[in-house]
Amino acid sequence: MAGEITETGELYSPYVGLVYMFNLIVGTGALTMPKAFATAGWLVSLVLLVFLGFMSFVTTTFVVEAMAAANAQLRWKRMENHQEDDDDSSTASDSDVLIQDNYARAEERPILSVQRRGSPNLFEITDRVEMGQMASMFFNKVGVNLFYFCIIVYLYGDLAIYAAAVPFSLMQVTCSALGNDSCGVEADTKYNDTDLCWGPLRRVDAYRIYLAVFTLLLGPFTFFDVQKTKYLQILTSLMRWIAFAVMIVLALVRIGQGRGEGHPPPADLSGVRNLFGVCVYSFMCQHSLPSLVTPVSSKRHLTRLVFLDYVLILAFYGLLSFTAIFCFRGDSLLDMYTLNFARCDVVGLAAVRLFLGLFPVFTISTNFPIIAVTLRNNWKTLFHREGGTYPWVVDRVVFPAVTLLPPVLVAFCTHDLESLVGITGAYAGTGIQYVIPAFLVHLCRKDALLAFGAATLNKHRSPFRHTFWVGFVLLWAFSCFFFVTANIILSETKL
Repeated sequence: MAGEITETGELYSPYVGLVYMFNLIVGTGALTMPKAFATAGWLVSLVLLVFLGFMSFVTTTFVVEAMAAANAQLRWKRMENHQEDDDDSSTASDSDVLIQDNYARAEERPILSVQRRGSPNLFEITDRVEMGQMASMFFNKVGVNLFYFCIIVYLYGDLAIYAAAVPFSLMQVTCSALGNDSCGVEADTKYNDTDLCWGPLRRVDAYRIYLAVFTLLLGPFTFFDVQKTKYLQILTSLMRWIAFAVMIVLALVRIGQGRGEGHPPPADLSGVRNLFGVCVYSFMCQHSLPSLVTPVSSKRHLTRLVFLDYVLILAFYGLLSFTAIFCFRGDSLLDMYTLNFARCDVVGLAAVRLFLGLFPVFTISTNFPIIAVTLRNNWKTLFHREGGTYPWVVDRVVFPAVTLLPPVLVAFCTHDLESLVGITGAYAGTGIQYVIPAFLVHLCRKDALLAFGAATLNKHRSPFRHTFWVGFVLLWAFSCFFFVTANIILSETKL
């Protein structure tokens, strides 16, 4: 098995892991949610938000259970190899006796590269097993190919969106601040790339300069590991909480002063399709769980930790969206919610307007290295062969370059990624968040039952262990594809 392709890396506390997951989930989707809430109605939006958050939590526990099963399979194979080399090994058929015997010998000499001293459970998550490797372990050849198609499309699309959104936001803020539009951007404001930004420099030139700076600053993280961004993650997480709090407080102040303009209806089914796509994208984290969960030092209460993270995220999404829809008119809410606070009549302090305008930069920049490292590791797993190792140049240069260059080139050519966002979030995103975790947990349970028997329990098994939940998630995924496809067809028909 390809169990040693990716290293676990430096360990961090469960609460640092909570910060990483919060930063990963709360991204650009949170900034587009208020507009979607306004179009769908407050009651429908609340129900759908809570339900989609719950579904994402279910599939997150599926992925964690599959990671534990994959670790058990790797550990078991290594223990079997050691058993064959031991002249005094027992031939007992009982699996529990074999496990206990091997762990007793492990106290005397470390035979497992992924084993911690005194590890009490076969299903301990100590080896980082990326989703690509889990697919190779539990899927057949067709399933593996479909998995890689789905994950690569999504991750490349994600990186391309991020690589374009950061310099575009910087261009919008700096070009407006240095021009005649320093007090904000109205909903109907339109710009051309050939318009001047400052001096003889065009807006598109400024955009490409920012793209180059973005690549030089964050691109090197692709050549290392996510742990290299630890302090950056903590700092930007603090800034993220401040930005959300500022927007919520400013909206509450306007509402309290009687200046609230929003009167959203309880339900408007015509806006449900857009809200659906935004919410699915806003809870995406399953593809990066191996990189985030494996280095957590103590996983005793991992499920509770993940649940706490989802509660915090739901609270932020709810507060942000509800204050927004009652503060601003539905037709005045912009797709990027932070731009509503770029108006002088909303925020008088220029520094606050600038901070909120640059908030998408902070959000996206901290996610970019995590997504890039995940894609790089999946590329390495895809081409790995049993017993083989990569040359240093291939491992440290070729794979990171293949990961980084395509999305940067796409972002260099265009920042109009609307069609790519739709395909990435709607189809590949639904597959990664629902279909892949459901099949992974179903097949890994069957594999564990055959290999270890019913008496050996997975300590990280999902609370949603009944087969009903797997079928329900797959049914929900089918509904997602149906609604998104209907949305695209109806949108094209209107055009």
